[in-house]
Amino acid sequence: MGPKKMSAKGSAEKKRRMMSMKLKQEIIKKYERGVRVSDLAKEYDRSTSTICTILKQKELLKVITPAKGIKIISKLRTSVHEEMERLLLVWLMEKQLTGETVTKSIICEKAQEIYGDLVEQTPGTSMDETSKESFKASRGWFDNFKKRSGIHSVVRDSEASSAGEKSAKAFIETFAKLVEDEAYIPQQVFNCDETGLFWKKMPRRTYITAEEKSMPGHKPMKDRLTLALCANASGDCKIKPLLVYHSENPRAFKSHKIIKEKLQVMWRANPKAWVTRELFVQWVNLVFGPAVKKYLSENNLPLKALLVLDNAPAHSPNLTEDILYEFNFIKVLYLPPNTTPILQPMDQQVISDFKKLFMKQLFRQCFEITESTNLTLQEFWKEHYNIVTCLKIIDMAWQGTTRRTLNSAWRKLWPEVVSESDFEGFKPEVPVVEEIVSLGKSMGLEVNEEDIDDLIGKHIEELTTEELKELQQQQQHMEVFQEINEEEPEVDQVISTSKIL
Repeated sequence: MGPKKMSAKGSAEKKRRMMSMKLKQEIIKKYERGVRVSDLAKEYDRSTSTICTILKQKELLKVITPAKGIKIISKLRTSVHEEMERLLLVWLMEKQLTGETVTKSIICEKAQEIYGDLVEQTPGTSMDETSKESFKASRGWFDNFKKRSGIHSVVRDSEASSAGEKSAKAFIETFAKLVEDEAYIPQQVFNCDETGLFWKKMPRRTYITAEEKSMPGHKPMKDRLTLALCANASGDCKIKPLLVYHSENPRAFKSHKIIKEKLQVMWRANPKAWVTRELFVQWVNLVFGPAVKKYLSENNLPLKALLVLDNAPAHSPNLTEDILYEFNFIKVLYLPPNTTPILQPMDQQVISDFKKLFMKQLFRQCFEITESTNLTLQEFWKEHYNIVTCLKIIDMAWQGTTRRTLNSAWRKLWPEVVSESDFEGFKPEVPVVEEIVSLGKSMGLEVNEEDIDDLIGKHIEELTTEELKELQQQQQHMEVFQEINEEEPEVDQVISTSKIL
């Protein structure tokens, strides 16, 4: 009798060899030092496709700190459990890259939510195997997940909030002493922070949103970009934002003959639409440094500046070493962990107000187009509202962010410099949200203030399970943003571009 044939399933299980996080990071380091993929495959006895898969996820893997002593995932579980943890890790990395604090309870709540969504979205599965009740985000599960994924560097303990308050109080004193010792004035002190923007989302109850969700191939994460906004404490110097999108050359750029160097943002791209350390350093040297130097010179101010940052991974702790010599007048100061929501100026209503202004300008654009042309709102939204139009609206929203707003944002960190007098002849205006609602109703949309607040909250970005799936898919297919068929579709112009833009 000949030898028994191994089943295809058995063969696949035998060939599947788990790799530790440490080993993956070792491969990434060697690749970045110039070792070829084929040589890495031979050295580690893996296929080139396996090595490529690791390299595709290198930005995500590089920020993970492996738990000591944990080599591989050894316990077999259902595919729903595995998918939930993969999506949860994407969510965690997103939180870390934006500098947000996550605790055990927040992670467990998100894990339960993702698992429940996956159960509902998985047809034909056994209820005994995948019912919501079959998974509890317990302490045991959490401890094992930390070991499997190595997320120790991401998670804050349950006392993070109280620790953050103490750290914030101490930092305010440190900051005050530094400002006094170095004689900084508000014009010389800057803050920068990143935020995600779902630029093509309408409030959840509008018919455009409902129609989009039913459209074949609708990919919500492709409507996402990341912005880095920066201004000084006096509020009179706004720096050109860094914008990161999933596509280097969207089709709309070609059809509108856009020259990226002339945009009102520094345009960069990667499949995750994330601000990475490399991109942030580029922005500091190509945009921030020259703009601050010019501003200080034109205002006859001493050539020195302080840039206050949170400890997001994109903000390298060695950033000063990467700044060009001609900008060595820039000093970098980092907020302590867990203090970002308490102290960071851009988080003190600036980003939220910017997004409200963005929505107001977007609604106004929709209203003016539908009033002045023969386009319906749906036609404008589907056929004419593209990333080029979005960039113009971003610029209007950023230019519309007032000195009063930017200066007031320093009230917690540097209260002495916040002016109580009105800027720019400030007069009370109709709240922005009310304006958005009024414009929406003028276009026949079912929308109220709660819908707008909810949408602004989404912009601040709590990713849904579907959005996490899309983001994971983009991470696994890094070449997708370069392919023409994945770009924004080119459409026939019903009316002239000048009437739209």
